[in-house]
Amino acid sequence: MTPLRSWLVRRLLLGLAQIAAVVLLVFALTEALPGDAAVALAGDQPDPERIAHLRAALDLDRPAAARFADWVGGLCRGDFGTSLASGRPVAGYLTAGFGPTLLLAALTVTLLVPLAVGLGVLAARHAGGALDRLITAVTLGVYAVPEFALGVLLVTVFALRLDWLPPTAVGYGDDLPAHPAALVLPVAVLLCRPVCSISRLVRAGMIDALAAPYADQARRYGVSGPRVCFAHALPNAVAPAAQQLARTVDWLLCGVIVVEALFVIPGLGTVLMEAVAARDLPVVQGLAVVFGVLAVLLNLAADLVARRFAPRAEVAA
Repeated sequence: MTPLRSWLVRRLLLGLAQIAAVVLLVFALTEALPGDAAVALAGDQPDPERIAHLRAALDLDRPAAARFADWVGGLCRGDFGTSLASGRPVAGYLTAGFGPTLLLAALTVTLLVPLAVGLGVLAARHAGGALDRLITAVTLGVYAVPEFALGVLLVTVFALRLDWLPPTAVGYGDDLPAHPAALVLPVAVLLCRPVCSISRLVRAGMIDALAAPYADQARRYGVSGPRVCFAHALPNAVAPAAQQLARTVDWLLCGVIVVEALFVIPGLGTVLMEAVAARDLPVVQGLAVVFGVLAVLLNLAADLVARRFAPRAEVAA
């Protein structure tokens, strides 16, 4: 077995073990939550008999081990269960919330990669100069602003004062792609912090790569500066940034709760908040498992990208 194939098998086995641990941890943590769906559905002044009846009707009076076995069996068949609050399949909640979240994530990543790489390369090529100090100061300052505060500021300026953009996505529902103006402010908020963090990683990697012996050797052979920068230094510089990009995509896909709540976008974050408020454990568990699986797969993809661009680097198994 080749070293790459052996490494890939180890990473896949580790990923499966991580997914199994996520499933077990999700069930254990949701079981530890105070109260349950029966208490939430019973109203503000619950009657003990009504709570007991609801628990029996919702199958909550069975032992936790039996419910866990049934739940895992359903997951293996692609069945995430049924909502305790509405009786709808949990998969329907995931499908409804995934569309808006995926749209936001796709737009953000499409803009994020060229912006972050471009700023990082620009700062590295002028390392120590005025432009580098300006980019560093701006990225550090913007990164320090929380998403909620930045979103409120952008809404105040561009929606309320200038009236250029809608303040929220209320009224657009599932038709967000047909109203791109409603996506400008959410995407801008989602872009700011990742651009700052990834551009700084690219800058640091580019500075090290441009100072490496192979870059000096390429210059001695007459290779032009841009070719040294983009063909030789950049592939080695983006390897660490690929890991941060994977974490960013995971953050975007797993429901950016603050941004979705601020701009009233019916994504996975909104679905999660509503499920937690209703003590709708099957929906919470389904979302948590999906988030965990996405995190494992994205980090595996990031490791593959890092190994492709920097094959000499040791990738943690």
